[in-house]
Amino acid sequence: MLKEGKVDLITAVLPFGLDPELLSMSRSLFTQDEAMGRSQMIVRVARDGFLQKHRAEMVDFLEDYLHALHYLGDPAHRQEALEVIAEATKQKPSLYEDWVFTKKDYYRDANGLPDLEALQANVDLQHKLGFLRSPLEVKNYADLTLVKQAAEDSRAAAHR
Repeated sequence: MLKEGKVDLITAVLPFGLDPELLSMSRSLFTQDEAMGRSQMIVRVARDGFLQKHRAEMVDFLEDYLHALHYLGDPAHRQEALEVIAEATKQKPSLYEDWVFTKKDYYRDANGLPDLEALQANVDLQHKLGFLRSPLEVKNYADLTLVKQAAEDSRAAAHR
């Protein structure tokens, strides 16, 4: 749309924002970080009853997530990570070579913890802009015990 002159402004998230063709014909006006600071856009949520009923399964799920995160982010497995991502997305590995699982990629905490400070700032901004009717204190709803248990279990398994 931008190339064809049908629009004058687009948002460009990964991987599209690093497309060489897009970069050759456009310029960045500002980044999300410049506009609103650090962000925590994606979090996992579940109802308390579900978590109580399925605590062991959820810890196992999070432990598997952390194992995959560490494995795919390990430079020793770089080529395999590129192949897995390319196969899952049906794209060429070259689309991901320069950025995926690097500092150019979206940040992922090694222990799977969300950035609650950034999330609170994001929620506050949404309230200020009128997207949320009332303020919300993120820390009142954040229970990190499962992911912390998964990280501890993952570390213990790695040392066995």
